[in-house]
Amino acid sequence: MNTKGNYYWTLLIIPVIFIGWYFFNKHEQKPLRVLPYYGQKNSMKDGDTAYHTVKPFLFINQYGENVTEETVKGKIYVTDFFFTTCQSICPIMSSELERVYKQFASRNDVLILSHTVSPEEDSVHVMMDYATLHGVKDKRWLFLTGDKKHLYDMARTSYLLNMEEGNGDEDDFIHTQNFALVDKEMHLRGFYDGTDSIEVSRLITDMNLLLEEYAYKEKHP
Repeated sequence: MNTKGNYYWTLLIIPVIFIGWYFFNKHEQKPLRVLPYYGQKNSMKDGDTAYHTVKPFLFINQYGENVTEETVKGKIYVTDFFFTTCQSICPIMSSELERVYKQFASRNDVLILSHTVSPEEDSVHVMMDYATLHGVKDKRWLFLTGDKKHLYDMARTSYLLNMEEGNGDEDDFIHTQNFALVDKEMHLRGFYDGTDSIEVSRLITDMNLLLEEYAYKEKHP
């Protein structure tokens, strides 16, 4: 091949190499931003501090199965508190969560946990009907019922979704439109208004960022 031909081949190859390098490094880059951690840090025995974590729990889902912290192990998840007969904020929240559910339909490491604040009325059967109403056919969106005191304690002290005082007795009632995003280590990484579509779009963006954060950590331990 003559010198002129070599020159043209060089001009062709260099951009190809550059484009390949760009896309490889773009894939390897850190996430654009890292989500903050929420909740008061806890003191450890060795003097270090650790981020607030969600406590162990035990509830029953719409399939009549126990759901514990083992259920969410190795997954990120969104959590909220609602009741099936609510006619104000809950239908909006559930419709917005449908968006989240569909957005991550192909992911096995993403869950949604929706807890009832009215376990006396929201039985397993009722929760199954509600799940069906919102197009849920698998275990990526779980509707949870159980002991009221336990439910309310989780909302207040684990997920930090309600700051009002209460002990989960018959006169106590929680009604919040907020969602919480929880990472694989059970840390709180974001709060969102579940009645605001813009806020839920921000939630979806943050969930993708969190998944990118884990993907990067796996490649760069």
